Amino acid sequence: MGNFIIAQCLARFLMFVCHMKNKLVLLFLSFSFCGFAQQLTLKKGSVIDEVAVNDSIKESFSLYLPTDFDMTKEWPVVLVFDMQGRGKRVVSMFREAAEKEGYILAASNNIQDTLALSKNVLISSRMLNRVYSILPIKKSRIYTGGFGAGARMASLLPTFIKEIRGVISCGSALANAEVLSSKRPFHFIGIVGKEDYNYRTMLSSRKLLNNLKFPHQLLIFEGGVEWPSSDYLKKALNVFTLAAMAKGDEPRNEELIDTAYLKSLGETNVLVTENKPLMAQALLLETMNIFRPFKNVDSLKSSLKTLRKTKLFKTYTRSQNAAFFKENLIKEDYVYYLEEDVITYNYNNLGWWKFQMEELTKYEKGKNIFEKQMAARLKSFLNALIADNIDAIKATSIVDEEALTFLWMVNTITDAQNPKPYLKVISNSSRVEDFGTALFYLEELLKMGYSNKTELYELNHTALLRITPEFNKLMKKYFEDAP
Repeated sequence: MGNFIIAQCLARFLMFVCHMKNKLVLLFLSFSFCGFAQQLTLKKGSVIDEVAVNDSIKESFSLYLPTDFDMTKEWPVVLVFDMQGRGKRVVSMFREAAEKEGYILAASNNIQDTLALSKNVLISSRMLNRVYSILPIKKSRIYTGGFGAGARMASLLPTFIKEIRGVISCGSALANAEVLSSKRPFHFIGIVGKEDYNYRTMLSSRKLLNNLKFPHQLLIFEGGVEWPSSDYLKKALNVFTLAAMAKGDEPRNEELIDTAYLKSLGETNVLVTENKPLMAQALLLETMNIFRPFKNVDSLKSSLKTLRKTKLFKTYTRSQNAAFFKENLIKEDYVYYLEEDVITYNYNNLGWWKFQMEELTKYEKGKNIFEKQMAARLKSFLNALIADNIDAIKATSIVDEEALTFLWMVNTITDAQNPKPYLKVISNSSRVEDFGTALFYLEELLKMGYSNKTELYELNHTALLRITPEFNKLMKKYFEDAP
C-alpha cells in the first residue's frame, strides 16, 4: 500500500510539473515501483489504446482524457465495457459525451464473454487500480457503462467493487437482480430504444429499483437494438454530475443546474407538440426525480396531471397496453415452439416461422405505432433467443450439429438479410454431404446480392461441394469471373 501511494503521488507530481511548465496537450509520466517501470504518453482529447496494466500481466486498456484535463483536481471516471475486448471502440462511443461533461474513460482490452465472471471482475479491478494509480480520480465518482452484454457486465460490477457508484446501461436491464442489496445501492441509468426487446424488461425493473431505494432513471429513445446517440450519453453523465451535487460530492453549480432543467423542459414540450404523450410523461417523471433536490417541482406535477387527463394520452395508454398483452402471448409461442422444434429437428415447421415473420411485417407496415414497435421488439427478441440457443448448444460437451443447423435455418428466416446464417447452413450441410440443402441456401444467399466470392470459396467443409457441377453453375450465374 505504501508503494501504491508513493507511486501515485510521484506520478501526479510529474504530470503536474509537466503541465504547468509546458502548457502542452501531451502529458508524460515516468515512474517505477514494485518492479514495474513504464514510460506513458497520455494525450488529451484522443483515445489512447493499449495502456499496460503492469509488466507481469499482459493486460491493457484504452483511455480517454478530456481536452481540459489537468492534474490539479480530481476527475470522475467511467469504466466502459465491451465483452469482446474492443476497448478503443467502446471508448469512442462515449468519447463525445465524456468530452462535453468532463469525464475520464477507460475500457479493458481483455474482457471477454468466454471468460468466467470472476476473471472478468479481476481484470476490471486491476484496470481500475491502474487508472487510479496514475490519474487523479475522485473516489466518490467512479461509474461503469456499456451496451448489451457490456452493460450487463457493468451492472454486475458494483456488487463486487464497492467503489463503483453508478451504472449507465444501454439496451440491457439489470444483469442479476437477486444479488442487489439495499445496503449497497448504486445509481442506475438505463437507456433503451422503444423497439429494443429489452425495453419492456427495463420498464418493469423500475419497480424493483424503487423498492430497493436505488436512485435510477430510464431514458427512452426512438430506435431499436442500437447504441443511443451521444445526446443520451451526455444526458446520463450530466445526471451523474447533478446527483453528485445533490449529495455534496461536487460543488453546486446553479448555471449547470438551470441549463439542464430548461433543456429537459424544452424536450418535454417538443414531445407534447409531436403528439408523443407517453414519452412526454416518462421524461416529466425523470425530470421531477432529477431536479427535486434543487427546485420546487410542484408545477411539473400539475403539468403531469394535465397531460394524463388528455384524450390522446388515454387512447395511447390503452393502445400500448393492448400491444404489450399481444406481445406477451406471441413471445410465449416463440419460446415454446423453438424449443420443441430444436428437440425434434422439426424442419416441417420452417414454414410456420416464415409465416410468423410475414405477420410481423404486416404489423410493421400497419398504422398502429405501438404494434409497429411491438413487431420490431419481437423480431429482435426472436433473433436473441436463437442466438442464446446456439450458444447453449455449443457449450455442451457433445455438440448437437443437426440442432445447430436447424437453428441457423430458422435464423435465415428471422434475419433474412444477414449472410451469416446462410453461410453456416451451407458449411454444416456440406460437412455431412447434404449438397442439396447447401445449394438451396447458397442460391438464396446469392439472390439477395451477396458478393463475397472469396469467402464462398474458402468456406469450411465445402471442398466437395465446390467441385460439383451444380455449385459451379450457380457461381457462373451470379459471378461473371467465376472459374
